[in-house]
Amino acid sequence: QVQFVESGGGLVQPGGSLTLSCAASGMIHRVYSVGWYRQAPGKQRELVARIGSSGTKTYADSVSGRFNISRDSARKTTYLEMNSLKPDDTAVYYCNLIYRDLPTLPWRAGTQVTVSS
Repeated sequence: QVQFVESGGGLVQPGGSLTLSCAASGMIHRVYSVGWYRQAPGKQRELVARIGSSGTKTYADSVSGRFNISRDSARKTTYLEMNSLKPDDTAVYYCNLIYRDLPTLPWRAGTQVTVSS
């Protein structure tokens, strides 16, 4: 059974940086697409970054130029490097396997990111 587990969240000041990790476990036979999502209080969950099976990266407009998604295939880990953080980036961040443009696995607890002075 495939599972993705998020970690690395925390409290950071505006303008600061944080790197999140998404570790995959279970039987993964092929290179896959992974997305980082976030959900702020009172808002819908949104996709903020995606890395395709070929390595293609896409970002939401709100984070483009500030966030960077990357993967270490040997470690089955996907990272989200977040720079120039803003209070609006405060949310619970989740990662998921993407298949046919949709998240595939059950959502887990995610990791909380709070940007505040």
